[in-house]
Amino acid sequence: QVQLVESGGGLVEAGGSLRLSCAASGSTFSINAMGWYRQAPGAQRELVARISSGGSTNYADSVKGRFTISRDNAKNTVYLQMNSLKPEDTAVYSCDIERRLVGGLIHHYWGQGTQVTVSS
Repeated sequence: QVQLVESGGGLVEAGGSLRLSCAASGSTFSINAMGWYRQAPGAQRELVARISSGGSTNYADSVKGRFTISRDNAKNTVYLQMNSLKPEDTAVYSCDIERRLVGGLIHHYWGQGTQVTVSS
């Protein structure tokens, strides 16, 4: 199985920056896409950023130009660099990895989440 541990969350003032990390351990082979989701209080979970195994990226419109997702395959880690943070970015951020199992079965693994709070 795969275990994910997120880190880097915290309290930051508007306009500041944070860098989230998500390290995968365990059966980390055959990892495909990796992504970051967030869920604000009273809101549904939404996709923030996604990076494919080939390095192509996708971002939510609300974070384009401010957030950057990257990955280090050697470390089985995905990062989310968050700049120009806004109070609306306040949420619990969780990482997700897509793993291809034997026979092509796809399974998603989720981290515990890390709190990001942006003060105004």
